[in-house]
Amino acid sequence: MITYKGLPAPAISDHLTREASRALYASGTEFHIGKIEMVANTGTYLDSPFHRYLEGTDLAGLPLESLANLEGVVVRQVGSAERELELARFPNIETTGNSSESENRAITTTALEHLDVKGKAILFHTAWDMRWRTEAYSNGRHPFLSEDDAAFLAEAGAALVGIDSYNIDDTVDGSRPAHSVLLAAGIPIVEHLCGLRDLPTSSFRFFAVPVKVKHFGTFPVRAFAVVG
Repeated sequence: MITYKGLPAPAISDHLTREASRALYASGTEFHIGKIEMVANTGTYLDSPFHRYLEGTDLAGLPLESLANLEGVVVRQVGSAERELELARFPNIETTGNSSESENRAITTTALEHLDVKGKAILFHTAWDMRWRTEAYSNGRHPFLSEDDAAFLAEAGAALVGIDSYNIDDTVDGSRPAHSVLLAAGIPIVEHLCGLRDLPTSSFRFFAVPVKVKHFGTFPVRAFAVVG
């Protein structure tokens, strides 16, 4: 499973098989110990400020309340091509909110200007996850947050920002303004989300908790929401 083009897939193997464990334990007792080698940017993952800044807060320093049980808001900015892919696979989907008929890949502050984002997890539903595990997923045409959008979220006090796209930034060059602005403000970022179409635009709590590792900036999470 390749998450980000150019980074290796995880390697999953046995450290101790059940068969080998039988020689270590009493008769009838056996265990399995698995082994995984991977880069931190694998699957759905969370970036802490340390990912971008040497002096930024690392995974171990993130307060639990900044990652779990956050009031959530979904912002729908789905392009026409992604909407067709989504409806083809999920014909009975019922979502509310605005979808984008524009092919402009940058999400702008017009999508946010009437929202109360303070202390909330703001999740951008672009339906780019419909391209997951295809060549198109990493083709550089993914939706992303504009620098102005990131600045708006930082100034308005968002607690966490997530997106179901390949990167929260445009990857046409080496600049990463959304990462830079949000992480400088201490706002964790969750990328490669999926299934945001299943969430209402509000009235849910969001969770994305990584392991606590010092001097580590990024780690996979099991992101989920509790509705109601």
